[in-house]
Amino acid sequence: MNGRPDLDSVKTYLLDLQDRICDALTRADGGEGFREETWEREGGGGGRTRVLENGRLFEKAGVNFSHVFGDGLPPSATAARPELAGRSFQALGVSLVIHPENPYVPTSHANVRFFIAEKENAEPVWWFGGGYDLTPYYGFEEDVVHWHRTAKAACEPFGEAVYPRFKAWCDRYFFLEHRNEPRGVGGLFFDDLNEWGFERSFAFLRTVGDSYLNAYLPIVERRRNTPWGERERQFQLYRRGRYVEFNLVYDRGTLFGLQSGGRTESILMSLPPLVSWRYDWRPEPGTPEAELYERFLVPREWS
Repeated sequence: MNGRPDLDSVKTYLLDLQDRICDALTRADGGEGFREETWEREGGGGGRTRVLENGRLFEKAGVNFSHVFGDGLPPSATAARPELAGRSFQALGVSLVIHPENPYVPTSHANVRFFIAEKENAEPVWWFGGGYDLTPYYGFEEDVVHWHRTAKAACEPFGEAVYPRFKAWCDRYFFLEHRNEPRGVGGLFFDDLNEWGFERSFAFLRTVGDSYLNAYLPIVERRRNTPWGERERQFQLYRRGRYVEFNLVYDRGTLFGLQSGGRTESILMSLPPLVSWRYDWRPEPGTPEAELYERFLVPREWS
């Protein structure tokens, strides 16, 4: 793993990425924008949370930066990596979730992060992770194709095998085993990335982070004025339940944040403001709601 990790450069990039994404989402929403809170973690570090609520377009949007550190790792970090036990750590990242009000505008999630664990007289263990994924409530092929083509273009400078690998990883990761269904239509997911060395791995993280708005905003603009009513709203609230289930049961970032003593309000800002569950509900055959399950919530090659 060539190249000594440069924490300052990673932090500078992540703070700037948060700024750029918030500025772009504020312009798209056309409302008052984000409110900001800075917070400190008792065990070390802190963050900058930005939340937009009840906007003209976005019912809730959260874009978080955090940089936490400490002398020992939480169980979620050492369960699969027992060799990290006893090391000090630093974790930096930007994580965002966008919940539009219009059911025809998909929810989106993105995350880019860096982790390093150190011990005296030992080489540091570090890696990058992240990606982005799309969760539509009503499926449009052109939207999903655009999303995946943007992701593929971001990966192409790093090798032909990168997009297929991280696309498949995303499909596996954002899967609700207890429901036997995907959360959405996928995108990119990667973790433990260090085999390229620091400089190339960091370059890839920046490319992924910088491509998110190019992937998402054109879809937002295409669907934001689509008329909708109570039927679409109720289906959106029902499908948001799957989002909540994934985040609270499976999501590694949520588990790490809670177990490491992070700020609960910032960690759970990813949850939608309104959601509903129905007992054993199934869409009527031949409806747009059924089409989501039949055509979009299935493993496919989109790009």
